[in-house]
Amino acid sequence: EEEIKLLQQSETIPVILPGAQFFLQLPMPPARTMIDAGLALAIASDYNPGSSPSANMAFNVSIACIQYKLNINEALNAATLNGAAAMNLAHEVGSIAVGKKANFQITVPLPSADLIPYHFAHLLTHAVFINGNKI
Repeated sequence: EEEIKLLQQSETIPVILPGAQFFLQLPMPPARTMIDAGLALAIASDYNPGSSPSANMAFNVSIACIQYKLNINEALNAATLNGAAAMNLAHEVGSIAVGKKANFQITVPLPSADLIPYHFAHLLTHAVFINGNKI
């Protein structure tokens, strides 16, 4: 509670690492509590061989929804715009807007974004674009 109060008084955006928490079997961070306290929250993969050997952000979003009780909009916002804001890059990436870099992915057809967390073991990416170019 004390740390959340300190975060509320700062410009710091807390970043959770669901893949690292999963792989290292650490206690879950108070993600829901932080959002309910009005904090912006970011999700990152912490991709490295020692603590999180997966860069799969869809899996990280799934953990945030299924285990941390974020809704899909909160989780996607944490993985995109809030992640960019945590790195002071929201003016150029993190959302689709005029003047920003066109970095985005297109998923396979889904009836709703709400299904993303439930397909945590499936590859949902159809195409990836960086600076507007398909890679």
